[in-house]
Amino acid sequence: MAQGQEPTAAPAPTAVHPERWPAAQSPGLVDARNEARITAIMARMSLREKIGQMIQADTASITPEDLRTYPLGSILAGGNSPPLGAPDRSPAAAWVATAQAFNAVATEKREGHEPVPIMFGIDAVHGNSNVVGATIFPHNSGLGAMHDPALMREIGKATAAETAASGIDWAFGPTLAVPQDDRWGRAYEGYSEDPALVAAYAGPMVEGLQGKPGSQTTVQAGHVAASVKHFLGDGGTAGGIDQGDTRVDEDTLIRIHDAGYPKAVNAGTMTVMASFSSWNGVKMHGNKALLTDVLKGRMGFDGFVVGDWNGHGQIPGCTNTDCPATFNAGLDMAMAPDSWKGLFESTLAAAKSGEIPMARIDDAVRRILRVKMKLGLFDPARPYEHRPQEMGSVAHRAIARQAVRESLVLLKNEGVLPIKPSATVLVAGDAADDIGRQAGGWTLSWQGDGNTNADFPGATSIYAGIARAVKKAGGKAILSPEGSFAQKPDVAVVVFGEEPYAELRGDVRTLEFQPGHKKALALLKKLKAAGVPTVSVFLSGRPLWVNPELNQSDAFVAAWFPGSEGEGVADVLVGGQTDFHGTLSFSWPKTAGQFTLNKGAAGYDPLFPLGYGLTYATGGHVGPLAEEPGIDASDSNSSTFIEEGIVAKPFQIKADAGVSHRLVDSADRQEGAIRFAFTSAGKASILGPNLTLERESNADMNVEVTYRVDAQAQAPVTLALGSGAVRIDKSLADQGQWAKLRIPLKCFAEHGTYLGGISQPFTLSADAPFTITISDMHLATDPAGAVCPQ
Repeated sequence: MAQGQEPTAAPAPTAVHPERWPAAQSPGLVDARNEARITAIMARMSLREKIGQMIQADTASITPEDLRTYPLGSILAGGNSPPLGAPDRSPAAAWVATAQAFNAVATEKREGHEPVPIMFGIDAVHGNSNVVGATIFPHNSGLGAMHDPALMREIGKATAAETAASGIDWAFGPTLAVPQDDRWGRAYEGYSEDPALVAAYAGPMVEGLQGKPGSQTTVQAGHVAASVKHFLGDGGTAGGIDQGDTRVDEDTLIRIHDAGYPKAVNAGTMTVMASFSSWNGVKMHGNKALLTDVLKGRMGFDGFVVGDWNGHGQIPGCTNTDCPATFNAGLDMAMAPDSWKGLFESTLAAAKSGEIPMARIDDAVRRILRVKMKLGLFDPARPYEHRPQEMGSVAHRAIARQAVRESLVLLKNEGVLPIKPSATVLVAGDAADDIGRQAGGWTLSWQGDGNTNADFPGATSIYAGIARAVKKAGGKAILSPEGSFAQKPDVAVVVFGEEPYAELRGDVRTLEFQPGHKKALALLKKLKAAGVPTVSVFLSGRPLWVNPELNQSDAFVAAWFPGSEGEGVADVLVGGQTDFHGTLSFSWPKTAGQFTLNKGAAGYDPLFPLGYGLTYATGGHVGPLAEEPGIDASDSNSSTFIEEGIVAKPFQIKADAGVSHRLVDSADRQEGAIRFAFTSAGKASILGPNLTLERESNADMNVEVTYRVDAQAQAPVTLALGSGAVRIDKSLADQGQWAKLRIPLKCFAEHGTYLGGISQPFTLSADAPFTITISDMHLATDPAGAVCPQ
């Protein structure tokens, strides 16, 4: 904490009345025979081993050998974390080897050690999406548009089989949030704004992952543990801020945000993940009334509660490495990816002192062992680890392709769809032949960025799917991302939309698509001017204000983030033998300022209401739409500072007299850039509103600068964020080369920046003549090459 910063006192908890909440009961998790086995195991465990069961570490921060000293109960692989000795983008074999290496140490027989297998968790949120070769299903906002609980069960089964086949036994899903503000960067992880639809999906998805209660719910049968998340209220945070505060009364929390949890408990979910968010100011990781009295008491949940990524450290009075309060509140296993060693030691000390009662420790450990036993982890047989054919199998891809077909929502069609199979089709747009774009976030990397088509063996882009469909009937598909053509095509399909994103980076302050950067709109206008009938295929995680794009399109399809099976789009667009099935599970905004647009709320006035969706059979017409967004998006930008040589609003540059700055053509990068020329010692600053970047720092985000040195520094050059400065001249690439500089936000904190309030964002200082050209500067999550300059 910076000097002069006072700690924030925890607010008084809102009163909770468990009797008002729906009752539920975990079926079959408590089994007399297993409970007796657990009692015997716990009697042989030391306190140190019990504490180990309650802590989970990330593969990037722990080795199997560490388990001999620190007998932890679980590991996870975060979105950017690799398997042992292999790249993070690896096929199943590397992950199987990792699981086996950790389990070999955890279960080995040695003096003073009770062998207990680990649980290995991963964010298999739309298929086993962290493993190369897996089937990638549409993200949840698209699956909600299907309105098909039976297909959800099949998606769960396929996800479980591919997860188990990669040596992993625990899927961190499904997400049961009910997003109420579409600015939230995790809105696409919710099935719908409608709590009834979320409730209808909860049970089938859990049963798909785990098997139905009473059946064989083990990894030996190709099942994995589910982790319904994030308990509770993360879809209702004020302002759509991730890890924010849900400010509602208890009845609203029950009616909207708890809708899916009783169904999931009744379906047998083995684990529940606590939310980063707060309810009326109280962090969920420390809310005993909800974690213990409601979830474990009223809802009869007999599995265990796991934390989110260092979420315990956000409780007032806690740090990432010291938090007895979270265990006393009812958390059974803390996700301490990089803080596990310190948390282990402090929790052990708290247990010895009695700060965490022994009864609470024994309850947590019993719950964890109960799940491990029910999941079959004490049985060393792992037949699915020897079934690589499960990964991306024909059967699983067929399920995903069906999900794509059913999730597409037709918003507009002025007679251009369906496309004749014999037509000459121009396929345009920057996402037309990009599987990473259509897969979205939580795909091979945390934010879903940095992927190429080569990272998706067996997958099909939307362009490739259309090309195959028309070729069968004698037609032709021409790929031209920029929309150029020598001979006028019969129709153009333009594929565009949001870039991939995940939590934090995905938060937006407006629902306007690409505010200030209208590349897709310019392409649509170009095609319209040429008289080419145009179909827009819009990729997004949420509804966005796209009135200008709708006006320039003859047909407009909301395709969400459809995943690896682009042929599912072609199945519906080409030929007309398959009609549109999907209807909106989120209301579509009429203006860019309709952040909270939920059916039944006061003033509900969408462009397209919940449940809207045209078909070939029913048709429908959309007239000209107003093109004023109704909000200035730039006022709340806090993550992009320079983009293609343009200073992003509301930021501006201020430079000393000896420092010039001007827009130049970067030539080889095909975009603009700003050249900063220091003729003497001086400073150039990016000024703007106060920034609060504590959440982003917790998420390991970096300041990423794309630059070229034009005149080498002969003296120190520093980059400051607020009051903390780091020297960068020794970290810069050779003169004349375009490169990226990635500096973790935590690095600036270590050099004196108070991330809770930054009044002056960035200052670039040089002690002697120096010239650098910068094309882009923003916050990013790609860890490759991120360093803290010394």
